Amino acid sequence: MTKRALIVVTSHDRLGDTGKSTGYYLPEVTHPYFAMLDAGIAVDIGSPKGGKAPMDPSSGDRKDPANARFLDSAAETAKMARTIPLADVDPSAYDAILFAGGHGTMWDFREDRNVQRLAAEILDRGGVVAAVCHGPAALVDVRVSSGEFLVARKRVTGFSNDEEEAAKLTKVVPFLLESMLIERGGRYEKAIGLWKEHVVTDGRLVTGQNPASAAGVGREVARLLAG
Repeated sequence: MTKRALIVVTSHDRLGDTGKSTGYYLPEVTHPYFAMLDAGIAVDIGSPKGGKAPMDPSSGDRKDPANARFLDSAAETAKMARTIPLADVDPSAYDAILFAGGHGTMWDFREDRNVQRLAAEILDRGGVVAAVCHGPAALVDVRVSSGEFLVARKRVTGFSNDEEEAAKLTKVVPFLLESMLIERGGRYEKAIGLWKEHVVTDGRLVTGQNPASAAGVGREVARLLAG
């Protein structure tokens, strides 16, 4: 049977109190999307609220081949215009879940009960859980069937404090992702230098540090699903 993955994007569109717009970061959707799709995996797109998801306006570069391929496809853009509400998602329908990044995730992923439900249940059922850049915000409060945090004692990565400082948003985001992953017991890793690709796999948990890591996360999910 065809393997199936769900990419989850944020429904949040405001960058704190800055008055600026945010949302999901398009390459962190398109790169893993096509890495999985081209490996024969069926891919759906969901969000906490469902419906049309907000894209970070800085992320729609058509010079990026994956972005252009996605934006020029009626089938793919229709998925983003009508994302599946997470409350409607049956975890037994998916072999993997991947939380895409974008700063919006820092406001709506962490405490969303359906984000937590799906991540925990898919992992407990033997599936793959993945996240890239700010997407690991989805994981910091998730507990698995043992009662411990999903990331506890696991090798993980995500958008680094240094990268958040370089983006000048450490005082804007509600928490620092690197610090929170460490607080939850994660064995946090990051690349030497900013914006470098860094993908970490620990069992069936796959995390990527930043936008440069998005395709690698998708490829790693595909590798794990190939078994």
